Amino acid sequence: MELTERQKKVLRAIVDNYIQTAEPVGSKVLAAMPGMDCSSATIRNEMAELTQKGLLEQPHTSAGRIPSPAGYRLYVDELMQDYRLSVDETQSLNQAMELKMQEVDKVISQVSKMVSKMTNLPAVAMTAAANAPTVQRFDILMASSNSFILVVMTNSETIKNKLIKLPVNCTEQDLKLLSAVLNASLTDLPAEAITPEVLNKVTRSAGPAASMVPVIVDFTTHVLQEQQRSEVYVTGQMKLLGQPEYRDVDKAQEVLSSLDSDTFSNLPATLLDNAKTQILVGPENIARELKDTSVVMTRFDIGDGMQGLIGVVGPTRMDYAQVTARLSYFAENLGRMFSRPEPQLPPSAHDKDQEPGDES
Repeated sequence: MELTERQKKVLRAIVDNYIQTAEPVGSKVLAAMPGMDCSSATIRNEMAELTQKGLLEQPHTSAGRIPSPAGYRLYVDELMQDYRLSVDETQSLNQAMELKMQEVDKVISQVSKMVSKMTNLPAVAMTAAANAPTVQRFDILMASSNSFILVVMTNSETIKNKLIKLPVNCTEQDLKLLSAVLNASLTDLPAEAITPEVLNKVTRSAGPAASMVPVIVDFTTHVLQEQQRSEVYVTGQMKLLGQPEYRDVDKAQEVLSSLDSDTFSNLPATLLDNAKTQILVGPENIARELKDTSVVMTRFDIGDGMQGLIGVVGPTRMDYAQVTARLSYFAENLGRMFSRPEPQLPPSAHDKDQEPGDES
């Protein structure tokens, strides 16, 4: 969408002002702002033009304007200025992050609480596999004359198995064919790629063992989806009630009921392959109940094929630059913490005495 430099200036000023006040912004307020070198009448004309373009909204006839979701999106993508953390903020974040590296889940749950405290907004923290889990290999082992054990090994070297009953007319040779078909057709596929078309193809190729394919595919999909799930921690939900947008009890209840781990469990699939930081504004959100909120998420590397996600949920008028700066600072430091090498034991006296090339 093409905007003049003046229109960009007016839109940026309206968003910045609305973030701070939560009140519609009028032309007189804008005209009095430093650097706004034009009259109230000119600003009104530009505001009317921005409203026609769908970037501003007018809550009441005589009121000023507020940004629309499209206005926030353009602001985030093109107009938002970088936020520089103050020395006090940096020190506070560093103090908050002085954690003992214990179990990952415990650290991530603490991170969620820290982010909520430092942003004064509900916070989300989770871990997820950096790559979608897939099956690396299928094995079929005869258990008895009328059953076999299906063994599924994933790309993370996790092994799951299931006892499956054999049809009466199925031979060991039939099972060898089934194993070959499974390894040729279903390996290296994420759960969402195992479509009905793939299922039909496997079934047609499986010969006398075709009746077992749906059971095998169902179990395989369950294993992959289970591996894709991550622990999700959501804290600070009640902080939303301090925002003017949620003084309406019904609106607040609708949003609060959606701030749980189930709502955010689908985030990794949409974020891990994209930019390091993502901002979902209003209707872009993952749940209908969050259409009037924004979600800012940042990812970081944990190691061992895992990544972490931290983020906040707040009103669409949140200070995106400040929130993004704080989350990025958290993420960078968490990445460094998780990537620290394990401490090495000091050499023993025996090792010191032994010269290179000596045999013990």
